[in-house]
Amino acid sequence: MNLEQPRPRRLLTMSAALSALVLAAACSTNEPPEPLERGSVDEEEATAAPQSSHEPATEPFTIAFGGDVMFEGILRPRLADPATALGPVSEHLSAADLAMVNLETAVTEGGVPVPGKEFVFRAPSSALEALDAAGVDVATVANNHGMDYGESGLLDTLDHGDGSPVALVGAGRDIDEAYTPHVAEVNGQTVALFGATDVMDDHLIPEWTAGEGSPGLASTKGEMRERMLEAVSEAADEHDNVVVFLHWGLEGAHCPLPHAPSLADELFEAGAAAVVGGHAHVLSPGGFQGEGYAHYGLSNFVFYNFSGPTAETGVLTLTFHEGRVLESDWTPARIQEGVPIPYEGVDAERAERTWTDMRVQCDLPLSDSPV
Repeated sequence: MNLEQPRPRRLLTMSAALSALVLAAACSTNEPPEPLERGSVDEEEATAAPQSSHEPATEPFTIAFGGDVMFEGILRPRLADPATALGPVSEHLSAADLAMVNLETAVTEGGVPVPGKEFVFRAPSSALEALDAAGVDVATVANNHGMDYGESGLLDTLDHGDGSPVALVGAGRDIDEAYTPHVAEVNGQTVALFGATDVMDDHLIPEWTAGEGSPGLASTKGEMRERMLEAVSEAADEHDNVVVFLHWGLEGAHCPLPHAPSLADELFEAGAAAVVGGHAHVLSPGGFQGEGYAHYGLSNFVFYNFSGPTAETGVLTLTFHEGRVLESDWTPARIQEGVPIPYEGVDAERAERTWTDMRVQCDLPLSDSPV
């Protein structure tokens, strides 16, 4: 767990305040200081001094979320200049207090591709430099490409993450690390950010799922669902806000799988304020589901294969405060040359309406505000 501790505050005690007051009076005159009269302004101020040691009220903060990121094909040359690799969408990511994406690739230049897998992705460590330059703070690697280059590829990914400002979640050298969130402190509040996958080829589940002493991914499949719920519950007991970024859904389908809303509800009951995710390579609806916020698919974000619906994407920005999502903002975008370009004007309005209408099409009880 990674938590930046706030600097300790230097508090002025009542005795120190009174001593300083008496000393100042003694230095300003040859006469001995007069005792403070009961009820005087000075005594009232001194009596009130301890109240100033109380922590100030916390402020809301924002997290921006983007979908699937990889650097194959036309995107690989962009890593020659990590500072500009993600293009203009970086402004929207950097504008939030935190930003999180799904890193749909192993970060390695070694390893062996998993036999029989049609698509395998990997990227050099400059991929993390590009995310950092774009304002991304956290990336989940819990997805169906996180171990495309086997155990050694995953270990390389984790090692690169250890040396990067971008925190990687959803995977670990053992089960405990895989289910450990990244913890950040923002505006006087802590937020725990998890990554997990609900998508995994059946024959790869034993090898890809993190275990006792074995590297792998955090999962919500089968018996690991309970492990995820326990991890979220423990984090909710320790931290002010909890977020889960899930890899879920069916490729090409806008609507979530039937079990997804109930999984989101279980995570909310365990203490998560928001559950967001991707995998389908097309947009899915999002909104408030009871008191929690669920987004069922952020689609592609930085992706080499884009056309038609697979090019529609956006940045989801949620405002958090003390364990709740207060509001959401959707910035629609379209992928061009592999990177998302935000819509403007009437095009942005049209794209946002199309996304909002998906709630009705998928028959989901989602709303614009918490219930």
